Amino acid sequence: MSLKWRSISILVLCEVLAMTLWFSSSATIPALRAEFALTDLQASLISSSVNVGFVVGTILSAMLGLADRLNLKWFFAVSTFVAAAANSLILMVDPTSILLPLLRFLVGICMAGIYPVGMKMASSWAKADMGLLVGILVAALTFGSAAPHMIDAFGGLDWRLTIAAASVAAGTGALLIAAFALGPNMGRTPPFKLTHMFDAWKNRPLRYANLGYFGHMWELYAMWAWIGVFLQASFALNPGGPEAAFWARIASFAIIAAGALGSLYGGYFADRMGRTTLTIGALSISGSCALAAGFLFGASPWLLVSLCLVWGISIVADSAQFSASVIELSDPTLTGTMVTIQTCIGFLLTIITIHMIPPLVAWVGWSFAFMPLVIGPVIGVVAMARLRAMPESLKLAHGRR
Repeated sequence: MSLKWRSISILVLCEVLAMTLWFSSSATIPALRAEFALTDLQASLISSSVNVGFVVGTILSAMLGLADRLNLKWFFAVSTFVAAAANSLILMVDPTSILLPLLRFLVGICMAGIYPVGMKMASSWAKADMGLLVGILVAALTFGSAAPHMIDAFGGLDWRLTIAAASVAAGTGALLIAAFALGPNMGRTPPFKLTHMFDAWKNRPLRYANLGYFGHMWELYAMWAWIGVFLQASFALNPGGPEAAFWARIASFAIIAAGALGSLYGGYFADRMGRTTLTIGALSISGSCALAAGFLFGASPWLLVSLCLVWGISIVADSAQFSASVIELSDPTLTGTMVTIQTCIGFLLTIITIHMIPPLVAWVGWSFAFMPLVIGPVIGVVAMARLRAMPESLKLAHGRR
C-alpha cells in the first residue's frame, strides 16, 4: 500500500472513531426519555447543542488561524481527547439538567478540530481526486455518526454503555492519528476574512453553490437526529412491538451508515460526471424520500426501512461536493472565508430543523412531520440547476459540470 493510501486509511479510521461522539447522546434519546421523561425541548437540545458548538468552534478556529499555527496531528489529537473527556462527563451529570447540553456544546466546539482539520489533512494528498478524498472523509463522518445506534442496540436500555463506548473509541482515535503522514500538497489555509464574508452571497456562482448546501443541511441533521425515534414509533404499531426499540436502533445504524456508501460513490462519480449532476440527482432522491417516508409510517417495517436506506444513501451522497464546489469557485485568497461561512450557516440551519420536528409530531403526527424537510432539497435543486447553466460551472471538477 502506498504512503498516500496508508495515511488516508489511518485518517479515515481516526475520523470514524472520533465522530462516534457526535451522535452518542442523540442515539440514546429514546432510552433517556423512558428513564428520565425528557421534554421535547430537552431532547432537541441534546442534538442541537453539538451543532451550535461546532459553529462556534469553526468560527473561532478560522479567526485565530489555528489550522495554520498548530501542528495538525496534535490539533486533531487534543481536540479529540478533550471531546472524549467532555462526553464521558455526561455519565456524572443529571440528564435533565442544563449540564448535559453544555457538555455536548463543548463536544461540538472540539469537533471543529476534528472534521475540518481532517479535511485539510486529506487534501494534502489530493491531485485530480479532490471529490473522492473529500467524499471519503464525509463517509467516515457518516459511519462514525451511525455507530452509536449500533452500540446502543447491543447495550440494551443502558444508555451509559453507548456514552462510554463512544468516549473510549474517540480516545483511541486521538492516539492513532500520530501514525498519519501529511501529503506533499500541504499549504497554508487562506485566513478568515470577515470583511469579505458577503462575497458568498454577492458572487452568483458561490451563492448558488451555498444555497445548494443550505438546502442539503436543512434536511440532513433533522433526519439523522430523529430517524431512530420515528422508526421506533412506527415499528411499535406492528406485531412484535416489544422489540421495536432494538430493531429501530439496528435500522437507524444501517440507514445512517449507508450514507457512507453514498458519500464514497458520490465523490467518485462527481469527479467524473460533474458536481451539479451528482448534487441535483441526490437532492431529488432524498427529497422524494422525505416526502414519502411519512406515508409508510406504521406500514411493513421492511418496506419502511427499504425506503429509508435509499434516503440514508442519497441524503449524504452530495454533501462533500458542495464544499468542493465552493473551493473550486472561490478566489483562492478567500477560500478559507468562503468554506467557513458555508459551514457555519449550514449548521445553524440544522438547529432550526432539529427543534422543528417534535412540535410537528405533536401537531400533525409522524405521517407528516418530515414533509417540511422537502423544502431544502427543492431549493437546492433549483440553485444547482442555475449554477449548472452558468459558464462559471466549467470550473467545477475540471470542466465537468
